[in-house]
Amino acid sequence: MEAVYYKKVGGNEVICRLCPHHCRLANRTSGLCHSRFNDNGTLLALNYGECTSAALDPVEKKPLRRFYPGRAIMSLGSWGCNLSCSFCQNWQISQKRPDYTKITPAQTVEIAIQQKSNGNLGLAYTYNEPTMWYEFICQTAPLIHCAGLYNVMVTNGYLEEAPLQKLLHYIDAWNIDLKSFYNTFYQKYCHGTADPVKRTITLAAAVSHVEVTVLIIPGANDTPAEMNALSAWLAAVRPDIPLHITRYFPQYHMTAPPTSVTLLQTLAAAARRHLRYVYIGNI
Repeated sequence: MEAVYYKKVGGNEVICRLCPHHCRLANRTSGLCHSRFNDNGTLLALNYGECTSAALDPVEKKPLRRFYPGRAIMSLGSWGCNLSCSFCQNWQISQKRPDYTKITPAQTVEIAIQQKSNGNLGLAYTYNEPTMWYEFICQTAPLIHCAGLYNVMVTNGYLEEAPLQKLLHYIDAWNIDLKSFYNTFYQKYCHGTADPVKRTITLAAAVSHVEVTVLIIPGANDTPAEMNALSAWLAAVRPDIPLHITRYFPQYHMTAPPTSVTLLQTLAAAARRHLRYVYIGNI
């Protein structure tokens, strides 16, 4: 499947413009996400229609606490990610190409419809970074709406503005990871920056239901001062945005000890000075 949002340059090279990395790909090479590949000057979305994970989940597991609570949502994931976080919880599908099942947009919608009898309210694009499944989502999401169902995106928010603006027409609810308030954290641990994620939150919150998650890693992003800055900024976007402060456990390359529940409670208290809805998760 040919990818969208790229530019051809000399010598069969291409520049991907889906995310802020703007990877410049020589012929027969992949971007940082591993899922976009330059085939003689045509950028391909390698993971189009490749599903690695599927489940009917409680909507609270996304996590979404204030979007149809008590309901279930059909959740699908592919593979690939445009960040490489050292603490990734789903590295088996985000950082490599695992086994997968091929699926079409029409088949995906049929599965979602079949699950209506089990309380399904729609389709969540989740598990790996769903913006790497961009072409598949853009073809599937309108069909989900035609079926009277909702589209949910669980994402790192690291996306350029033009492709984001197109997604805003289709996505009814977002959970966006804001891994830290500071670029220095993103540069050190994720190989990205925070500013594009903040832009995604701001633009999505203007038109859709948005909830934000921050994973608290001891010694990295765990100070009350940072939580105060993050929650004050989020309240300026919209004070009714729910914030999920979640517990970290050692995973992938990160070996720091699990976050203490006492620390999570302290940070939640700091966030509640600014935000109406603050939840502690993964405990």
